[in-house]
Amino acid sequence: MNIDLILKNGTVVNQDGEHLRDIAVHQGRIIGLDDMTAYKAAEVLDCRNLHILPGVIDSQVHFREPGLIHKEDLETGSRAAVMGGVTAVFEMPNTKPETTNAEALADKVARATHRMFCDFAFYVGGTHHNSEQISTLENLPGSAGIKVFIGSSTGDLLVEDDTGLENIISHLGRRAAFHSEDEFRLRARVGHQIAGDASSHPIWRDVEAARLCTERLLRIAKKYQKRIHVLHISTADELPLLAEHRDLATVEVTPHHLTLSADDYARLGTKLQMNPPVRASHHREALWRAIQSGLVDVLGSDHAPHTLEEKAKPYPQSPSGMTGVQTLVPIMLDHVNKGRLTLQRFVDLTSHGPQRIFNIKNKGRIAEGYDADFTIVDLKRSETITNKWIQSRSAWTPYDGVKVQGWVTGTFIRGRLAMWQGELAAKAFGEAVRF
Repeated sequence: MNIDLILKNGTVVNQDGEHLRDIAVHQGRIIGLDDMTAYKAAEVLDCRNLHILPGVIDSQVHFREPGLIHKEDLETGSRAAVMGGVTAVFEMPNTKPETTNAEALADKVARATHRMFCDFAFYVGGTHHNSEQISTLENLPGSAGIKVFIGSSTGDLLVEDDTGLENIISHLGRRAAFHSEDEFRLRARVGHQIAGDASSHPIWRDVEAARLCTERLLRIAKKYQKRIHVLHISTADELPLLAEHRDLATVEVTPHHLTLSADDYARLGTKLQMNPPVRASHHREALWRAIQSGLVDVLGSDHAPHTLEEKAKPYPQSPSGMTGVQTLVPIMLDHVNKGRLTLQRFVDLTSHGPQRIFNIKNKGRIAEGYDADFTIVDLKRSETITNKWIQSRSAWTPYDGVKVQGWVTGTFIRGRLAMWQGELAAKAFGEAVRF
């Protein structure tokens, strides 16, 4: 049988462990593992000494298009994604205009198709005004589901009150994603911001703002027996609440909350400013324990770029957000090499986990019949992350100058090479993720 591609001699990491295997690919799908004698391939790629992972899915990015393209757009953000080994992204609705109706979603899908370098889906923002349309909006082509901001962040999407949340949650069919910080507490504590001092950010947006909101969110989800996904957990205090509601709630953590701490404000200043904030190191250690215990379901980068000029504004005029989609894999592979998690647990958090909780079709595994999405990595390769390497239009990273062990060699999407050894494909071919 003549086929498109064979990946040879790589260590394949999938649901049954790590094994030296060959992979046969035809018409964008995996058609076989191990025995390749029956196939004649148009292309054979030697992956000796490399690990072949299921394509990494980053289920939380902000690519800023439309309306904020001086920071990022769908093309530049997706270039950063595939350079960092990410094969699919879920993009957020806080653009201008916001993605809150069928027309705005269709516009994004049209802008992205064969212009983004990775595959994609787009969240639709849940608001006070579209709750009656939720069941339709969450099932449109290209929809990743509903996203709700309970605490204010970049943009104007905000549903801070219980009545608004109940109106949205009661209409859900799919799992919805939530930014969980209590807006009422944030408003009451705004005086805790210290002008010119970004280290006051986690004092203003304190642990209690996160805990109170997650407690409220879980109570409402339980009332209506709806599935929720709580984004970028940053506190030890929320973890027991989430553990008590595993029948309803899934949990995301981010590389920056696992890697950085409040000690880094002195070095990074507003470059470290995120919502929810990077906090004291004991919260970081609690997140690692939650990964080890199985409480955490997915890793998302929360890639949220702003220009260096914007980030240089004095706190609190400076915006919250940093780049992250390109550094997710190398930062976490460095943690793998340091023994903080296994490679299989990393795959569970970045491929199996998103596929499982969002019910993605044909992605997230290296298995016969699945899309041929691969993140190919060299676990022994050491590199230094630099701003120059970053493909984002904002062109900076908080990890500038950080040396890591573990690097992305190649990115395949539906059997097509999107990046190899730092060289991007000549043309983009991203398409909408299916659910």
